[in-house]
Amino acid sequence: MERFMKFTKMQGIGNDYVYVNCFEEHVEDPARVAQLVSERHFGIGSDGLILICPSKVADCRMRMFNEDGSEGSMCGNGIRCVGKYVYDNGLTDKTEITVETLSGIKILQLYPGSDGKVKTVKVNMGAPILQPEQIPADIHAFKNAEALKNVDKLVAQPISVDGKDYEVTCVSMGNPHAIVYLDKNVDLKAFELEKIGPMFENHPAFPDRVNTEFIQVCDSENLNMRVWERGSGETFACGTGACASLVATVLNGLCDDTATLHLLGGDLKITWDKKENTVYMEGPAETVFTGEWQLKEEN
Repeated sequence: MERFMKFTKMQGIGNDYVYVNCFEEHVEDPARVAQLVSERHFGIGSDGLILICPSKVADCRMRMFNEDGSEGSMCGNGIRCVGKYVYDNGLTDKTEITVETLSGIKILQLYPGSDGKVKTVKVNMGAPILQPEQIPADIHAFKNAEALKNVDKLVAQPISVDGKDYEVTCVSMGNPHAIVYLDKNVDLKAFELEKIGPMFENHPAFPDRVNTEFIQVCDSENLNMRVWERGSGETFACGTGACASLVATVLNGLCDDTATLHLLGGDLKITWDKKENTVYMEGPAETVFTGEWQLKEEN
């Protein structure tokens, strides 16, 4: 008997996921489904799978799976699309909602356009996590390990990757990030991210693997960014990565508390309210198309 799964393809500045309304659908083995639907030649094509589920503590719950099937704690671009989906599809009529994630409950402010559909979403991403053991980052794999025994944050600390030293700043926004700065004279578009990204992702300094952001500082209010995401490779955008990069750049004294991150897929406005110790992310969310996926039976 053929079985089909209804889905919606959505994207936030090019970070695209397949969304399933689990108020109505049931997805068995979502890790395997994520691998199947993400394939861009034989599947739907996406950076992963996001399930929109009922929640006992929030308006809805988000589960996100990377294209390799691993479950992630949080996705900034993905959660904006969750907000758009539940509003546009009548699951809520509120313009401020809560979403349960593995990294806690997030508060979303929804901004509908004149057509009644959500255009942009502002997300309260919570407080950045800077303590090495909570990111997690293993200080013993850093070059200055002895001097890092009592530090409460890792800012511009050198590690060796493929025989070359890089200074990284480590931040968690519910998932681990390593931020690296590139000189302005480096051609960011030509930077060999596909070569160096996996080496950072699987570096012994990061026991849970890591997302790595490569940043060029244009000025105090504008940063260029490319990102290698654990479990997905290079993506057009990473919301938590943009938030982590803003925090890291502020800690390095290189930008203001609010800046625009220019990613391959578009722009995100990020603010770190130091008084509240809260990071806010604002950007677009768009529906690409809807359809039905024929569930593949295992042989």
